[in-house]
Amino acid sequence: MKGIYGVYGASGFGKEVIPLVYASLKEPSNLFFIDDIPKKKFLMGYKILTFEEFLAINADNYYVTIAIANGYIRKKLTEKCIKNGVKLFNVKANNVVIMDNVNLGHGYILCPFVTLTSNIKIGKCFHANIYSYVAHDCIIGDFVTFAPCVKCNGNVHIEDYVYIGTGAIIFQGMPDKPLVIGRGSIIGAGSVVTKDVPSNVVAYGSPAKIQKELNDEL
Repeated sequence: MKGIYGVYGASGFGKEVIPLVYASLKEPSNLFFIDDIPKKKFLMGYKILTFEEFLAINADNYYVTIAIANGYIRKKLTEKCIKNGVKLFNVKANNVVIMDNVNLGHGYILCPFVTLTSNIKIGKCFHANIYSYVAHDCIIGDFVTFAPCVKCNGNVHIEDYVYIGTGAIIFQGMPDKPLVIGRGSIIGAGSVVTKDVPSNVVAYGSPAKIQKELNDEL
């Protein structure tokens, strides 16, 4: 085989990502799920392999996208792939809108109806689930996850490993004082973020308030 492709994560989000990958491949028969502890052999008609089984296939090139929401786990799996000569590839639905001056790091997954407007910088391995958007003048770090329908308005800075839950709204910051969500924090589903959130906390509600402190996983 010239190249084989794997969706790392045989669970809910992986089920949504694999049709996007299938649609973009010239050789869709070379597509697999990858799971460290597979509970079954097939999912949605695709074979589930361990990472070691994936590497054991005779191919010229190995490509993986990591469909796992936890940013810290995504980083560890990214490092494992790179160490073993596996290349990350980008996934983008055909109706994603990317406007002007958007700098996207490698390894992203952009699901259907995602919009990225203008003057945006996004780090590596970003996930944006369906109907999410990022507005103007935002900076987003590495391994950040947007669940469905996240509304990130302009002049917002989101640091590495942040997870933002379904339907959360992040208010617009100011050009000279962006709204900041600190490294490793989790924003609960349906929350309305009106002011800065420090690192390594869980915040939720309307307006969002700190509910719990977290340990830095790295």
